Amino acid sequence: MSAEVIRLEHVRKVYPRLAGDVVALDDISLVIKEGEFVAVMGASGSGKSTLLNQLGCLDVPTSGHLWIAGENVGEMTDFALTELRRDAIGFIFQKFNLIPVLTAQENVEIPLILKEGHRDTRGRAEALLRTVGLEGEVITHTPAELSGGQQQRVAIARALVNDPTILLADEPTGNLDSRTSTQIMDLLADLHRGGRTVVMVTHDRATAEYADRVVTISDGRVV
Repeated sequence: MSAEVIRLEHVRKVYPRLAGDVVALDDISLVIKEGEFVAVMGASGSGKSTLLNQLGCLDVPTSGHLWIAGENVGEMTDFALTELRRDAIGFIFQKFNLIPVLTAQENVEIPLILKEGHRDTRGRAEALLRTVGLEGEVITHTPAELSGGQQQRVAIARALVNDPTILLADEPTGNLDSRTSTQIMDLLADLHRGGRTVVMVTHDRATAEYADRVVTISDGRVV
């Protein structure tokens, strides 16, 4: 039986507002096991992106408990949370979030430099770019010189460079055409088959079919 890699128990996230508090997550309890591929679906404003931010330790619950890779997030220092995000979690964003002035290879190297304090000396960034289908002169191009699909491949390689336990993907095909979307989802499916835990927010049912399990969020609750 696979070990738990994520556990939420009665998690609530409330954003205080002058006009009244906004309850983004309302009593969420959820377990995700190591090596699982989970798609999170829901309408706009349902809380699915807020949930992903919790799983990525970009935000903390207002109440309830969250465990990531065996660590109780609520009991961790800011420094320990930073290390957890850096080492255990890889992020893939809809808008790629690449640094415009850096090349593809340099963008992939950034998390490695933050972890090890120096440039990539093992060729890991270049090897990962080959893994996602990018090699040759293209890895010296800046994001503006790359197609949307190529930028997302760079973003996936960057997410993998520190060998994280968990991959979190927020609408990873949202800015891509259908053919490129299929290529990116096939790549994520390959990573999952290799043992990676993947949690993906999507609004697209065809994309969600790649997952082992679909979790539907409505009004901040799992339904």
